[in-house]
Amino acid sequence: MPEGDTVLRTARRLDAALAGRTLVRAELRWPTLGDVDLAGRTVSQVTAYGKQILTRFADDGRTSLTLRSHLRMEGQWSIVPAGPQHWPAAGGVRVRAVLANLEWTAIGTWLGLLDLVPTDDESSLIGHLGPDIMVDAFPSSGRAEAVVRLLRRPDRTVGSALLDQTNVAGIGTMYMAETLFLQGISPWTPVAEVDVPAALDVARKLLLRGVTTAVPSTTGIPRAGQNTFVHGRSGKPCRRCGAIVRVAMVGDPTKERTAFYCPVCQPGPAPTDGGRARRPLGSNPSRPATGYRRDR
Repeated sequence: MPEGDTVLRTARRLDAALAGRTLVRAELRWPTLGDVDLAGRTVSQVTAYGKQILTRFADDGRTSLTLRSHLRMEGQWSIVPAGPQHWPAAGGVRVRAVLANLEWTAIGTWLGLLDLVPTDDESSLIGHLGPDIMVDAFPSSGRAEAVVRLLRRPDRTVGSALLDQTNVAGIGTMYMAETLFLQGISPWTPVAEVDVPAALDVARKLLLRGVTTAVPSTTGIPRAGQNTFVHGRSGKPCRRCGAIVRVAMVGDPTKERTAFYCPVCQPGPAPTDGGRARRPLGSNPSRPATGYRRDR
């Protein structure tokens, strides 16, 4: 799932193409929005909050509106020059939204969520979320609130707590795993035993770095396969100590997520796997990888 850096980068691209321009075509191919026509509305701003993209429409004599889109696992926004000849090939692509002005067309494909509300009611969409770790004000105000939220359940595993968007918005499985690796903390450590402000600072630094690169990287090498220390590397040697990187599930039973970790560099509580080496994800040629498997 795209994390805060990818979402912010996408929002900035959308803002550059749409903000200040009037839509000449608008389609929202969503069950609850099929009869909505935004043509003639002017986009005032496209911004991000955590993993949410907020496209705001100006008050031009009508109620200001906000379109919230969420990429979930496979969604993306593409920006192409105006004109259908620039659209991506239709085969297998599920277009969920089209926002076009005279210069650019933004095409949302495989979007996981679309909502349209009056801008004054934006809180109904994002009010339950924790502070956005990506915003400029986070170090001065948001971090303190995020720490309070993270410590409300002191016995909760730190991996699960960081992934909970109601605590802090923008961190996903990759940056959770990489942050805790760099801090030398097992994802299953109780959050009360962790220097939470320091962990948030590391996560924010990594996420902000990811905004500037096409391939998010925590190693400083923005190339697929070399861009992470542990995330997505189960069965491979740790880049720091050579031990086998492992993967297991972290979180409440109904919200479990994958956590990659090095058992040597990140000592502490962790699900047992008997010390067996793990194949790298997707390395079994007889069966294509469909997701991260759970260690037993």
